[in-house]
Amino acid sequence: MHRIIEALPLTEVSMSRQIPAISAFLQLFIVAAFTILLNGVFPAHAETPFVGWPQAASDLPAESGVRFGMLPNGMRFAIMHNATPAGQVAIRFRIGAGSLQERDDQQGLAHFLEHMAFKGSTHVPEGEMIRTLQRLGLAFGADTNASTSYGETVYSLDLPEANVGTVSTGLMLMRETASELTLDAGAFDRERGVILSEEKLRDTPQYRGGIGFLNQLLPGQLVTQRPPIGKTDIISNAPIDLVRDYYRTNYRPERATLIVVGDIDAAAIEADIRNRFGNWTSNTPAPAATDLGVLEKHGERVGTVVVPGSATRVQIAWTRPYDASQDTVAKRRQQVIEGIGLAVLNRRISVLAQQPDAPFVTAQAGAQDVLKSARVTMIAADTNPDKWQAALAAIDREQRRIAEFGAAQSEIDREIAEYRSMLQAAAGGAATRTSPDIAGSLVWSVGESVVFTSPADDLSLFDAAAKGLTATEVNESLQRAFAGNGPQLVLQISQMPEGGLAAVEKAYADSRATPVTAPSQTAAVEWPYTDFGKAGAVVERRVVDDLGATMVRFANGVRLTVKPTKLRADEILVRANIGGGRLDLPHDRPLPIWASSTVPLSGLKAIGYEEMQKALAGKVVGSDFSIRDNAFRFEGATRPSDLATQLQLLTAYVSDPVYRPDVFKRVQQAYLNSLPQLQATPGSVVGRDLPGLLHSGDPRWTFPERAQLLDAKPEDFEVFLRPYLSKGQIEVVIAGDVEVDDAIRMTAETFGALPARPDAQGQAGNGDRLFPAPTAEPVVRLQDGRSDNAGALVAMPIGDFLSDLPRAAAANIAGAIFRNRLIDQFRVAEGATYSPQGDVDLSRAIPGYGFTYYYVETTPAKVDHFFDLVDRIAADLRDKDVSPDELTRARAPIVEEIKRSQQTNNYWLESLSNAQTDPRRLERIRGSIDNYQSLTAQDVRTIATKYLKPETAWRLKILPANGAAVR
Repeated sequence: MHRIIEALPLTEVSMSRQIPAISAFLQLFIVAAFTILLNGVFPAHAETPFVGWPQAASDLPAESGVRFGMLPNGMRFAIMHNATPAGQVAIRFRIGAGSLQERDDQQGLAHFLEHMAFKGSTHVPEGEMIRTLQRLGLAFGADTNASTSYGETVYSLDLPEANVGTVSTGLMLMRETASELTLDAGAFDRERGVILSEEKLRDTPQYRGGIGFLNQLLPGQLVTQRPPIGKTDIISNAPIDLVRDYYRTNYRPERATLIVVGDIDAAAIEADIRNRFGNWTSNTPAPAATDLGVLEKHGERVGTVVVPGSATRVQIAWTRPYDASQDTVAKRRQQVIEGIGLAVLNRRISVLAQQPDAPFVTAQAGAQDVLKSARVTMIAADTNPDKWQAALAAIDREQRRIAEFGAAQSEIDREIAEYRSMLQAAAGGAATRTSPDIAGSLVWSVGESVVFTSPADDLSLFDAAAKGLTATEVNESLQRAFAGNGPQLVLQISQMPEGGLAAVEKAYADSRATPVTAPSQTAAVEWPYTDFGKAGAVVERRVVDDLGATMVRFANGVRLTVKPTKLRADEILVRANIGGGRLDLPHDRPLPIWASSTVPLSGLKAIGYEEMQKALAGKVVGSDFSIRDNAFRFEGATRPSDLATQLQLLTAYVSDPVYRPDVFKRVQQAYLNSLPQLQATPGSVVGRDLPGLLHSGDPRWTFPERAQLLDAKPEDFEVFLRPYLSKGQIEVVIAGDVEVDDAIRMTAETFGALPARPDAQGQAGNGDRLFPAPTAEPVVRLQDGRSDNAGALVAMPIGDFLSDLPRAAAANIAGAIFRNRLIDQFRVAEGATYSPQGDVDLSRAIPGYGFTYYYVETTPAKVDHFFDLVDRIAADLRDKDVSPDELTRARAPIVEEIKRSQQTNNYWLESLSNAQTDPRRLERIRGSIDNYQSLTAQDVRTIATKYLKPETAWRLKILPANGAAVR
């Protein structure tokens, strides 16, 4: 699988269910800015500078565990021993060139070249790279990947074994990519269709809105002219020589960085790198630095981006020239101070979103560097199409309020407390960071030219800086953040509002003419849910010795399963399963299952959501809620010092929830706003409709129609859900860095202290009748997007997972072989799609229910050919045994993925759920790998013969509507 990193809106808005709520945008900011803060904290270092790395010219200390270096040819490398996951290695090969380095006649060829890296080289014939990696246990897409952005191309391998042979193969493939790609003209022509299919896949309303916003923000600059996907006419017609020119010009040692992180001997890896890459030279003159253009100076500006089918988004931005100076303590400290102030603004507008009849669904504020072309401060709000004026007025008002009156010290202290808790958690878990995460962070640091620093140093420096941070400093920084070009208002909307641009300009002028008043300050809030009564008594306790799990039952019927691990330091995952989930629900009428996010966002009877965030500032806890097939589920991630609070939080949600009508209406409106986007592409239609279709239209799995959304009432949701949460049997599962006795005691004080509940089981499910009947003709759905884009899907029933574990393993292997053949034929040989998808989905909750499916996006003309191809592959699997090599290439990635997942707390959380009442789940853990290792070609053929049959297949087409509407 290949990825393009495209232009996206600067803020990703979402209704966070994390307590404390820290947005993804602000998390990114924290990683970038909170790393090193205060000058003078560290003594001067006397060791040899890190030649070629940012720390060589900085007063910031690089993380000591990383071995940085540079070869005589200019290629940099970073190597780090890291034993999480044990026995595995992450390799990243970064080329400092992307779409911005293309000539006008090469637009899209940087990304095309990335695809060609998988198409043969001097020592690896075409088609053998993926097969070689599969034999080593790497899955195509999951472990073997690459991405092309504006300024870089990154190749990624996650090796499942740290042995010399596997690592040597990985480094060999990166060396081949560096200068040995064959770039065969025939392979290039065959790949054109794949690239064009990817272009269609990514051409969504969200993408078009992001590109339109970027064009408004940075007019005339190169980034607006070089989206990585490029131009379709160049992709369709460019000669191979243009790609070869780009390769020779831009893939050169001084632009390359190789990163290796894992369970390895760093010194031996360095020697290998020097031996392999030391002779890499470039035969072309070094290209001149890319001219990104000049940031246009301007004052207030108003514009629109009209994208049919898009969400309505109001964005106000200020731009400043990009600061390319060295990464230093002083520079980062200024970014941190600015970020603290913007976090206060972000908090204020988030609170607005939680008010009754809020003017927007979600909103966010922050600042970041954009593609080395500008520093951008921005506020964005997603709203209803008929509320954009109110949303505009609201975010404009809050920006002017904080600019005029500033942030209060109490608000600043709150943000400091939340950021500190996150940095403490990162420092506590530093020893068990995963190798892919570290490798990814190193790649990011190279791209941003910043020093890679340790979590422990980050925390120490933050504490030193925060101790003296005043409101005066923060508010002065806010003035600078809003002092650049702008304000620039950009309204993204599906159709131009009545009155056109003049109406937008007037709405903004009217808003800015309205005075603002000083903000009101709220008092501190205490967390009220610390006492649930007398702690529950343990009536049963047993240990599953071979799995290291302890199972407990309390007098009130609550079950607790604890799995202590040292897989991630300072990480504990907690899950509370209530009742029987969807299987407990009636299936003769639609239900507002879609409104499940209302539950955490509503807060609790004794404390509202915003007050809860304030009370729990400094805590690392979570409150996710979802309705699953076999449970109503609450869960959160925490650390040992906050486990008691985490359990209190989840217990409070189970025992004392509140259902706020305004929150329900906000979630309802978010769904209504999403409907046009969900109709815009084949992929979005499949994501919306497939669960319902593959459950024969059962309303428990069906996405709500517009009329159903409009008719839903807040009280309907409460009447529907409350009985299940108040009466359902409770199971708690805890996995992670926890002591068993602590987990039992804290659970006894929370869930164990609740009134007793009946020990009822969910309904059987009738899974064999849930899967739809075979289709004589494919079911047809329409999409409102491009007329050259279609989707096709085939699904065949197999049965559930737990009733026959060897059959489930064989089905997964057969599915992997089927998917590999589909990729080989439909993507590689024919170039008819970008990324064929396929999986075996066997239910662990519904007896008798499960299926395999295969899906592609392609042109309308090739849909029927895809169906024929699926039939041919299935027939061949029924008629012939697969080869030993094909069996190995399917099995090895699955086995390695199991091994890797077993080194995560989430695996144990998921695998041990419901294990007290269903012992088959324990057998599944014990035999998961053996069931795969013992499989034969005959087992695969048996699965194909019994289940992969055209007469049982259910088929779906998603065709262009050409203006017709289906919803």
